[in-house]
Amino acid sequence: MASPDRKRKILELHGFRCVYCAEVWPPEELTVDHVEPRVKGGDHSEGNLVACCAACNREKAGLAAWSFLASRPVQRANFLLHARWVWPRLRRAVEEAV
Repeated sequence: MASPDRKRKILELHGFRCVYCAEVWPPEELTVDHVEPRVKGGDHSEGNLVACCAACNREKAGLAAWSFLASRPVQRANFLLHARWVWPRLRRAVEEAV
C-alpha cells in the first residue's frame, strides 16, 4: 500500500476527513481507500485514493465507490463534496450510479 509519506499526503489532501462520513479524524484513525478497488482494476494513483475512516472502510469492503454509494445518498453527497482529487471518470461513475 502507500508509504507513510504518501498516506500522509492523501490524508492531508482530504483535510483528515473521511470522504464517506465527512467526519474529521486524527491521522492514525484514517486509512487510505481505493475508490476503484485493485481487484477490480484500480491502481495506487492519487486519483484513485481517498481518506477513509476505519468504520466506513469496513462497510465499503471490496466494493467500488459507485456501488457502495448508489444506495447511500448522504455518503454519496459527502464523497462528491470532499473527494475533489479523484479521477474525473471515477467521480462520473459515482455521480451516475443510482
